[in-house]
Amino acid sequence: MFAQDGRLIGVSSERQELLCSLIGLLVKGSLAVVVCISLVRLAIAYQERMDRQGELSAVLQIEESKLAKARERFDQLFSVGGEQRLIREQNQWIAPNRLRVVWNPATPRQPGS
Repeated sequence: MFAQDGRLIGVSSERQELLCSLIGLLVKGSLAVVVCISLVRLAIAYQERMDRQGELSAVLQIEESKLAKARERFDQLFSVGGEQRLIREQNQWIAPNRLRVVWNPATPRQPGS
């Protein structure tokens, strides 16, 4: 098939150049197909990651708003008058026919009173 100088035996030089060109074209074409398939797969993976990132950012925003509400509630309860506000809110939670008992800290008695 091949001579010692690398040429095909029994094939004219024009046919040999045509055959080499076709082989080169096939190699380049197959590389182009591989590149295109890889780009399509990368685009699909990128889109999936962007969708996941969108979902995660939406969940993060919801959780951040919950945290902001919890912080605001905490600040309200531990500000001046927060104890009374909490007691007023809890009045709604007492079942009917129940009596709320509020314990005040004992004040020390002075001798002679």
